[in-house]
Amino acid sequence: MFKLSEIKELIKLVDESSVQELEIENEGSRLSIRKPGKTEFVQAAAVQPQMIAAPQVQPAAVVSEAAPQADTTSHLHKIVSPMVGTFYRASSPEAGPFVSVGDKVVEKTTVCIIEAMKLMNELDADIKGEIVEVLVENGQLVEYGQPLFLVKPE
Repeated sequence: MFKLSEIKELIKLVDESSVQELEIENEGSRLSIRKPGKTEFVQAAAVQPQMIAAPQVQPAAVVSEAAPQADTTSHLHKIVSPMVGTFYRASSPEAGPFVSVGDKVVEKTTVCIIEAMKLMNELDADIKGEIVEVLVENGQLVEYGQPLFLVKPE
């Protein structure tokens, strides 16, 4: 079983190196860390040939979505995932979400849980401000460094 501190250290080492992917097995547990840049490029290349029927529709949608986000979110702070795992907005299915759009947060406010290797890791806000947008769905798999929340700093 990997300790959370070991996982964080491995993520940091992979992030700071030229290694694109790391897989480790230890005492029956398996850990896989991949940098998003290379994986996303490969997936895009694999998907593109399937879009032969409507090649003009997809690029227009991508361009129109990307431009407004860059302009409207440049002043907002992104709370990002510190690891690969499953995103949960609440501590249990019956409980309300930790935070919702419009909620005020401070540096130690718990905003979500990331489950990795059956360990529940609470993620705290790293800034004081107001939640403007939740970028992922409850139960969604998230990548290391993926933005989860947009916060308007105070």
